[in-house]
Amino acid sequence: MATPRHHASLAEQVEELLAVDGPLPIVAAGEPVLRRGTERFEGQLDSALLARFVEALRVTMHAAPGVGLAAPQVGVGVRIAVIEDPAPVPDEIRLARGRVPLPFRVLVNPSYEPVGAARAGFFEGCLSVPGWQAVVARPTEVRLTCEDEHGRAVDEVFSGWPARIVQHETDHLDGTLYLDRAELRSLSSGRAMAERWAQPTPEAAAESLGFELPRP
Repeated sequence: MATPRHHASLAEQVEELLAVDGPLPIVAAGEPVLRRGTERFEGQLDSALLARFVEALRVTMHAAPGVGLAAPQVGVGVRIAVIEDPAPVPDEIRLARGRVPLPFRVLVNPSYEPVGAARAGFFEGCLSVPGWQAVVARPTEVRLTCEDEHGRAVDEVFSGWPARIVQHETDHLDGTLYLDRAELRSLSSGRAMAERWAQPTPEAAAESLGFELPRP
């Protein structure tokens, strides 16, 4: 349990961050806050301030744009993230990646565990590593446990692309970037992605760049 002084300092940090209107600045790789891990949320922000912070995360995620944003990505080391994916993709991508709409969710103190042994590799990007993507092999189904922004318990299984988003954002709260789990030979610039690797699956990239994908 953090001390009241620590609670106040976190609240003051968030108040200062929210003093400016509009999307929050996103922290880029190399900043220590992305690597320190986070403290559990245990009421350090009162309900009104928490609601304002969550809304700021949502606005920032939409403006970026992205499908998830964790508190450390705006410089705040607390275990909170938001996720949302309207999944406006062609059917072939939806089917290949399991990318289906994911309504807006707030994850407070999340953790996940794999369900089964199946894994899949796809390109991922990150708002804190702009301009690059790399293939990450992840479990295709995970069990998420956390609370929502109202303190209600969540225990839910996610599969496909929503499972990937849950893992990516929860990893941020542990000080882990997607590059830590990536096939580094797959690392590709935004231009290369647009010109070469926009296919629904990364098989062509794996063959050309020389890396392994998980077997189905």
